[in-house]
Amino acid sequence: MLKPCALNNKKVLIPRGVGQARSFSQLVGKYGGIPIEIPLIAFRPIETNQRVQVALKRLDTYDWIIFTSNVTVETFFSFMNIEEIDSFPRIAVIGKKTEEVLLERGFKSEFVPSAYVAEVFVDEFLPNVASGSRVLIPKGNLAREYISSALIKKGAEVDEMVIYETYMPEESKVKLATMLVADELDILMFTSPSTVDHFMTIVTEFNLQSHLDHCTISCIGPVSEKRLRFYGLPVHASPEEYTVKEMIKSTIEYLEK
Repeated sequence: MLKPCALNNKKVLIPRGVGQARSFSQLVGKYGGIPIEIPLIAFRPIETNQRVQVALKRLDTYDWIIFTSNVTVETFFSFMNIEEIDSFPRIAVIGKKTEEVLLERGFKSEFVPSAYVAEVFVDEFLPNVASGSRVLIPKGNLAREYISSALIKKGAEVDEMVIYETYMPEESKVKLATMLVADELDILMFTSPSTVDHFMTIVTEFNLQSHLDHCTISCIGPVSEKRLRFYGLPVHASPEEYTVKEMIKSTIEYLEK
C-alpha cells in the first residue's frame, strides 16, 4: 500500500506540456511530491500539403489506420471534418489515452495491444494483417519506422504520413537550467526518448552533468530506458506497465527501499 507522503516533498520534474501535465502533476501531489512542470516536448501540426490531402480523400481505400499516440489522433482529426467522412478504416492504437481520445470523437479501436510499446504491438497485430492490406500510419517527424517496416515485411502496403513536428519549447531551457544549477530537482521522470534527448541537450549546453548525481531517475518504456543509458544515466525505476501512474508507483517503491 503506497503512503500519501511517500515522495516526502521531493520536487519532481514533469516533462509534459500544459495540456498533458495536469493528471501527471495531480498524481505526484497525491503521493506527497511537489510537481515541477517544465515541458521538454511540444507538438505543432505541419502545414497541410498534397500528401496529407490525398490520404484524407482516399481514407476509404485503406484497410487499417494506426494511431500511436493521443497527439497523433488530435492532430489527424484537426485536418478533417468528421461529418464529411463516409467510411473509415479499421483502427488500431497504442495506449489507453489514445483509445480514450478516439472514443471522445466517436471512434472505437478494433485493436489495442496488451502492452503499449511498438514491439509488442507488432507481434500481436501482424496476424490481423493479410498480404496486400493497405495501412495508413499518421505520425510525428521523429517517430520510428519499426511498425511500418514490420508490416511491409508481412506484405502490407504502408503509407506513413508525417502530420506534426516535435520540438523543445524555448521557454523551458532557462527554467530547467536554473533549477538544475540550484539542485532543486530531486526526481526526474521521462515519458519518451524525445524528452530524454531534449533534457540532455540542455544539460550538455550548460555543462550540468554533475548536478544529476543526486537525482532519482525513472522512465516509461524500454526505448526511453535505452536512451537514458546511452547518455550514461542510471535508471532507478522503470515499470513493466508503461503508464505514468505505474512509473510513479515504481519510483516510490524504489525510494522506500
